[in-house]
Amino acid sequence: MARLPAPLPFDQQVAIFSRLREANPRPESELNFSNPFTLVVAVALSAQATDLGVNKATRELFAVADTPRKMLDLGLDGLTGHIRTIGLYRQKARNVIALSRILVEEYGGVVPDSRAALMSLPGVGRKTANVVLNSAFGQPAQAVDTHIYRVGNRTRIAPGRDVGEVERAIEDNVPARFQRHAHHWLILHGRYICQARRPRCGICIFRDLCPYEEKTE
Repeated sequence: MARLPAPLPFDQQVAIFSRLREANPRPESELNFSNPFTLVVAVALSAQATDLGVNKATRELFAVADTPRKMLDLGLDGLTGHIRTIGLYRQKARNVIALSRILVEEYGGVVPDSRAALMSLPGVGRKTANVVLNSAFGQPAQAVDTHIYRVGNRTRIAPGRDVGEVERAIEDNVPARFQRHAHHWLILHGRYICQARRPRCGICIFRDLCPYEEKTE
């Protein structure tokens, strides 16, 4: 197994995240939500779908079902009608109804702030749980997706062979003062600047600190 490159040293991490913070002091999720429950639903629906597509579908959905009880009252057919434009909508609808029932019956309709409890809900994996912990409850949880995996390895901010290793590398190497928003800074950087096929290195705010050798202009 190939050895992972060493993560960037502490002073470079500080410099990079200081610039990211200066450019965007309070980054937020691009998914629309109004409370922890609507965030759980939005993130669960976003698997293999765009945030834009999810926001379009949930605009009317959350107007009528923004709590687990209201989602159960809407029912499977009603929910399905709202999310038909989202990929895998049938299975996602079943998961949302199932998790809503668990939240009502076992948690009094309140979304738990525990990773283990969140991951016990249908359709909620570690990444979804971490998004909820971070965005709804303010915890420094790192939800690693393909963008963060790419940025973590390409820049050596958080190298890892899989998303789990990248998550741990962020926790181990990103200075504590930046942990709360690290997930959002990295995902936005990967989505709009450090893109997969052709990174936009010419407008990257930490180009001079990035060790990536195949920089573009």
